[in-house]
Amino acid sequence: MTAGPGGAMTDDVGAITGDLTVRTVRRTDHLVAVTVQYTGADEWYALTGSPVAVPDGALESFHSAVLAAVERGGGAVVTPLGSP
Repeated sequence: MTAGPGGAMTDDVGAITGDLTVRTVRRTDHLVAVTVQYTGADEWYALTGSPVAVPDGALESFHSAVLAAVERGGGAVVTPLGSP
């Protein structure tokens, strides 16, 4: 996907822009980690606000919301489901 203007905000390197790959993974502590990388790169970066609690059965809609936020750009961060 291509990040919108202002890209996605990471804890590791600040805002990243351009063609990105977004990954959401439920961890063993039941929180969901969101990481992003420049498409084709080796390094993954934590999206600011990750990890976050996501209710069982809501991972797909959460992932879709993260993708939409990154596509909008503006320094996208992770927000809990139902947050503006």
